[in-house]
Amino acid sequence: MSVTIDRERAAVVPLGRTPDGAELPPLRERFRSRIADSPRLAGWLGPLAIMLLAFAARVWRLEYPPRLLFDETYYAKDAWSLLHFGYAQDWVEGANPKVEAGQVTGLWTGDPTQVVHPEVGKWMIALGEHLFGMNAFGWRISAAVVGALTVLVLARMVRRMSGSTALGCLAGLLLAVDGVHLVMSRLALLDVFLAFWLVCALACVVADRDWGRTRLARRFEHSEQITGFGPVRMLLLRPWRLAAGVCFGLAVGTKWSALYVLAVVGVVVWVLDAIDRNAIGVRGAWWRSMLADGLPAFVSLVLVAVVVYVITWTGFLVNHEVFEARFGMGYGDAPPWGSYVDQSDKGFLGELIQPFQSLWHYHQMVYSFHTGDYLAGKTHPYQSDPWGWLVLNRPVGVDAQTDLAASTAGCAATGSDTCLRQVLILGNPAVWWGGVLALLASGWFWLRDRDWRFGILVLVVLAAWLPWFAYDDRPIFLFYATAFIPFTCAAVALVVGRLLRRPRPRRRRRWAPVALGAYVAVTLALFAWFFPIWTDVLITHEEWLQRMWFSRWI
Repeated sequence: MSVTIDRERAAVVPLGRTPDGAELPPLRERFRSRIADSPRLAGWLGPLAIMLLAFAARVWRLEYPPRLLFDETYYAKDAWSLLHFGYAQDWVEGANPKVEAGQVTGLWTGDPTQVVHPEVGKWMIALGEHLFGMNAFGWRISAAVVGALTVLVLARMVRRMSGSTALGCLAGLLLAVDGVHLVMSRLALLDVFLAFWLVCALACVVADRDWGRTRLARRFEHSEQITGFGPVRMLLLRPWRLAAGVCFGLAVGTKWSALYVLAVVGVVVWVLDAIDRNAIGVRGAWWRSMLADGLPAFVSLVLVAVVVYVITWTGFLVNHEVFEARFGMGYGDAPPWGSYVDQSDKGFLGELIQPFQSLWHYHQMVYSFHTGDYLAGKTHPYQSDPWGWLVLNRPVGVDAQTDLAASTAGCAATGSDTCLRQVLILGNPAVWWGGVLALLASGWFWLRDRDWRFGILVLVVLAAWLPWFAYDDRPIFLFYATAFIPFTCAAVALVVGRLLRRPRPRRRRRWAPVALGAYVAVTLALFAWFFPIWTDVLITHEEWLQRMWFSRWI
């Protein structure tokens, strides 16, 4: 018997009927984009206003502290080297104080350094350094801009998923006032760039679904009895899906952990395509879609991502000889660096292959660094178990100046009390703890209603979170969750939308907006409360203790 699906579910039902036997509306109506009736001007003005708020919070006193903080010591200096040499060079011993003082000459050894992450994020940091110089503002401004842009893209994505500009703005606002994303947007680290490209990739996937369903609805007014594959050529060149592949390539080119998200989203894309073929009446839609949609999707997402990823290593490929000269022996006694390295006559083919062969062996060396014995068993005072990330079990102290005397300018301490400054990577509790509830609710709505919107958010969060459990024998940190907190904010917004639209008695219906307003008010209040310890503001020791709710936050 031919089958179709209802508006948002994948449940198998008789052709042209809902699960309760009612006749379905035309495909044109069922596949209609949710944003069709949403005002376009408001759909841009609202998210742009939230983005500007986010940017203001991220750029305020961005140059403080004016020092290389945490892993900025690697990425800021690597970015400067990429900008001037095309590859990351080692810096001389004791370079940090000189860099912080404004000196940028005579600090390189000329030898390549062993970078342990790809280059995209560092090239993005380099753009800020190119515009504003090798100073704290210069190496952080790219992160601030990208952090604000992530808020904009997230708000627009949720607007498309929900059909509501208000819900899109809610998701963007939650991300704008979250502490983890805020602090990571004020540091020259890689995770905020990873989050940006992942959000862009998923936004493209969501737009692609609208694009594909619109084309199907134009071709099929109603579900039909289709024994073949259905339309193929009209769905082969999908611009939004190609854009998603580019974004995934840039995400993997920032951190390899994006590979897990790419794999999960690739499977989800095929499932959604199969559901849509099932909706128009294709028999055997699942296996037919694997050929008609799955293979082209693999090309658009995975192969495009691979090509983009390799291109991001152009600096290495052009300068592969200097890496071979330093790392040709690897970690052992036998050269692992490729069969052409020690041969004087390589020939044209050898010259062509050698850069890529060297890049492959370099990847093996970097992978060994991350998964081998070097990091295994090591500890760090701010490391944390991934189980506790969602509930903020252990924040990361980036910088602290403690025991500042009451005579310090701006210090409000009295008596024996002192002042301090701190930069602490700690999430907004209302966003994170509310996000846990929203993810659980999203899982329920996904399984109960077969609603793909909730499902894809849950799966992306799991894909960015669960792989870290395999590496909990080495130092890993809460800020790795920067990659999935945007999708948690999106889940909160979609759950809120579902609850607000849920039929209920008139008396109880009035309480839903009140509860939402209270949640937003608490979130904003906590943003103001924790803002000083996110942004290096001078406060008294007593005020700092009031913000340390748990002993593991100290």
